[in-house]
Amino acid sequence: MCGRYVITSALEAIREAFGVPDPDFDWQANYNVAPSQMVPVVRLDPSGARQLTRLRWGLVPHWAREIPSGGNGFINARSETAAEKPSFRDAYRRQRCLVVADGYYEWQRRGTAKQPYLIAPPDGGPIAFAGLWALWTKGEAPLETCAILTTAATGGLEEIHDRMPVILDPTDWPAWLAPQGPPDPPPAPWHGDRLTAVAVEKRVGNPKNNDAKLLTPMRTLM
Repeated sequence: MCGRYVITSALEAIREAFGVPDPDFDWQANYNVAPSQMVPVVRLDPSGARQLTRLRWGLVPHWAREIPSGGNGFINARSETAAEKPSFRDAYRRQRCLVVADGYYEWQRRGTAKQPYLIAPPDGGPIAFAGLWALWTKGEAPLETCAILTTAATGGLEEIHDRMPVILDPTDWPAWLAPQGPPDPPPAPWHGDRLTAVAVEKRVGNPKNNDAKLLTPMRTLM
């Protein structure tokens, strides 16, 4: 699964990579993105143009009577079943997005302990997780939320955890965002050998810790 990630690219780099014209987007790096936070995503606006906006991480289906227990919604959706699962199928058909990131954290169990790793492309980001979004209107105010698709880990990353986010190549972004429906077959996610994993401090386990030192490697795994 993906339960924490990192966004460190400058706004200009994000705008250039994703082709979004939002010069006034209020932006600052986030070294420890956690569920329920507002996160930057790219989606199509009603005119079909790409827009950079913020959604709350933790998808709440439009039909839900209330926000799921715990208040976070669904932070991940399995790519293998998202098209059929009631919680995700409507969003999968019509409301797909790109979740902006530079890498993600994952924990490897070692006996009774867990070691966190930062997993990211060696040349830096930004990158895009395949995402779904939904509009929920049964609360006091409309709420827009999102979830990140996951897939089986590959390229050695399965030694850390058996799942990883679906990272889309830029050549697949237009098809993923296309309003006429999801691409068939779905775009192939990045293979894990395109990423590097480094052990980082266990401070990342507390979302209150949010500073650049969280990215400091303890040792290189791969």
